[in-house]
Amino acid sequence: MKVAINRCWGGFSVSKAVFKELGIEWDDYGFLENEEFGIESDEYLEFRAHPRLIEAIEKIGCKKASGNLANIVIVSIPDDIKWHIDDYDGQESVHEDHRSW
Repeated sequence: MKVAINRCWGGFSVSKAVFKELGIEWDDYGFLENEEFGIESDEYLEFRAHPRLIEAIEKIGCKKASGNLANIVIVSIPDDIKWHIDDYDGQESVHEDHRSW
């Protein structure tokens, strides 16, 4: 599975070119949500692994797909792993979910 994340301070946003590729109206900021991909989930970042988003970013290239103050990269993780995105001041990494008591 592939997941799109931001690797610099500032936060995840995509360029106008990604919106165009996805056929979504530009929001003037570059912010996406699950709803744009027809995802109904409490996991608000689930769209980051959506095949349409990954395909659009790979087609355009990560550098051109990155929004203002973002550095989008695509990371690969095993398909059978439950994961979440950890965010520290906009800089993100993907972590495997673990149990805790």
